[in-house]
Amino acid sequence: MVSQAQQEPTLPHSSSSIAKRAAASMDTSPAPPPLLLRAPTPSIDLPAAKQDKADAASKAAAAVFDLRREPKIPAPFVWPHDDARPTSAVELDVPVVDVGVLRNGDSAGLRRAAAQVAAACATHGFFQVCGHGVDAALARAALDGASDFFRLPLAEKQRARRVPGTVSGYTSAHADRFASKLPWKETLSFGFHDGAASPVVVDYFTGTLGQDFESMGRVYQRYCEEMKALSLTIMELLELSLGVERGYYRDFFEDSRSIMRTYNNESARGLSEGALSNGRYKSCLHRAVVNRRQERRSLAFFLCPREDRVVRPPATGTVAAAPRRYPDFTWADLMRFTQRHYRADTRTLDAFTRWLSHGPAQEAAAAAPCT
Repeated sequence: MVSQAQQEPTLPHSSSSIAKRAAASMDTSPAPPPLLLRAPTPSIDLPAAKQDKADAASKAAAAVFDLRREPKIPAPFVWPHDDARPTSAVELDVPVVDVGVLRNGDSAGLRRAAAQVAAACATHGFFQVCGHGVDAALARAALDGASDFFRLPLAEKQRARRVPGTVSGYTSAHADRFASKLPWKETLSFGFHDGAASPVVVDYFTGTLGQDFESMGRVYQRYCEEMKALSLTIMELLELSLGVERGYYRDFFEDSRSIMRTYNNESARGLSEGALSNGRYKSCLHRAVVNRRQERRSLAFFLCPREDRVVRPPATGTVAAAPRRYPDFTWADLMRFTQRHYRADTRTLDAFTRWLSHGPAQEAAAAAPCT
């Protein structure tokens, strides 16, 4: 994730750097009831009926907040104190890992990098990287593009409004999905994959926002290409750190269908790390605490497998030594669960495992035509 704090007194901001601090905890308290969404919506990956999408879009249109113009904090944004505060103010030990050692032949450096990744991922699931070779000017252009988009009037941003049931589009506080404890943020999301006849990100920007946004689309097309290459390199380090077969994780994500997301203030979470490492590695829940003096721009690239990929840990290395914690599942199943049934938290994979035992069958039965 790349982030940028900017001085603008009209918007809230993150009070701490996500790259250096994270409010991460391994919560062992009894599991509370699931945080249900506002209303079931179609999966972001699987097609939905046109009328379902139209109904969901109608509901979403009535739940839009212009965060730049709210005279006071609306009630849905007020979180209970125990939920809003970090569980720990201790600064995490977040190593800076040199991923360049995978290419420069430094054997000692490679062992050191793998050990750093193993320690960080087993503890809290967060590390920084250097030596990646991503052009700093490209990263700056991508952050500037986020600033340009989020400064647009709300009516213009709404041209890219996310239709529930899809991955791409603009949302304000996810008010179309959640009824309470809303995050003070805006996001613009769009998909990315290789091998298309034309650049998919450029097509998204021009098709959704118009030809004036072609140059912004080209910046993000290049940025996504760089992020995928870097992400696959990081997969190689994860393989080494777990002692699994070389190429297992890289090949798993080679034909990925990833998500690029720009944030104006943010919170994010990854979900696949725990399942692919059989619970060895943590998936770090991290959030930004906002204030009224400064705003935060961030970029997040989510390396996601193809929708029909079966998620399972490798059968070699230290991962295979322990009993399986999670059953096989497809990425589409997980997306359906988090979009329709559950608000992601530190227990998402455990709740998803329970849902897999009966949820898909009940959905299929409910969707079957009456005879």
